[in-house]
Amino acid sequence: MAPRTTLRLARAVVAPALALGATIALASAPAQAAVWSSCDQWGSTTLNGYTLYNDIWGSGAGSQCIWANSGTSWGVWANHPDTGGIKSYPNSKKYVGRTIAGLSSLTSTYNVTVPSSGAYNTSYDIWDTGYAYETMLWVNYNGAVGALGTSQGSLTLNGTTWTVYKGNNGANDVFSFLRSSDSTSGTVDILPILRWIANTKGWMPNTKTIGDVQFGFEITSSSGGLDFVTNNLTVSSS
Repeated sequence: MAPRTTLRLARAVVAPALALGATIALASAPAQAAVWSSCDQWGSTTLNGYTLYNDIWGSGAGSQCIWANSGTSWGVWANHPDTGGIKSYPNSKKYVGRTIAGLSSLTSTYNVTVPSSGAYNTSYDIWDTGYAYETMLWVNYNGAVGALGTSQGSLTLNGTTWTVYKGNNGANDVFSFLRSSDSTSGTVDILPILRWIANTKGWMPNTKTIGDVQFGFEITSSSGGLDFVTNNLTVSSS
């Protein structure tokens, strides 16, 4: 998987009928007026130190609109067909700018409302500044979705068990951690996971600088239109 930012522009397919989602998305937004919304394929804005992306990048995508009350309270309405392949990764990101070795803490809290149908995962996507290493943390997932690469077994850190996958998409290494039980709210201690990858497994150098910590919904299908809401999100580092 390439970064859900500019690196994906070159190989993305323009999603059809984006305007269709605009009217429906307004009805799906919260009661208070959103401070920002977009149905553009690459719609983005920065609010409260977080950058939001609509990020419709996959082949055969349908309609999708994103809205935000802030950088940490936002959601999307998406209507993607029941076909294979990831269609989009609407997300909110915060930039860290510290090496793994130089970090003393990197944590995040999340609270989401996700549909019971469709195919998707709710995930963190964490990148080094050179986009050579991608770490995904799936906190919940539904439908026909799966991680890239081969299983490396399970890992338990701070009371949470993850199934670990390691792969490469041709552009970068990908480390995926799938939570053993679905969660719609909680706290993730990210730094011990990065240290395990770098120091315990030696899969990437601990001198790598962590850039973007993204959180969002990797959507494969949401036929008929589904709502995905981030009620609250925080990313903190030191």
